[in-house]
Amino acid sequence: MDSGHRLKRIRWLCRRGMKELDVLLENFIARSEDAIGRGAWPELEDLLQCEDDLIWDWLQQPDLPDAAAYYPLLVDIRYGSAAST
Repeated sequence: MDSGHRLKRIRWLCRRGMKELDVLLENFIARSEDAIGRGAWPELEDLLQCEDDLIWDWLQQPDLPDAAAYYPLLVDIRYGSAAST
């Protein structure tokens, strides 16, 4: 999948039913667009297949055991810590 197609698909998947989640995901995509286009965060597509309330819970508490596979991604979405590196 080319980078432009992946980015478009992820942007579409980030359109959620919860405004707060939309804002966090849109901000993450905006600051990570180049990296995502290059294939960064391969687990992002899996995360975006989850229900909104589950993603929201994980973003509030990324250290929950069932969120372990997504921990670095959740922290970056929530706080932008890895986006500047």
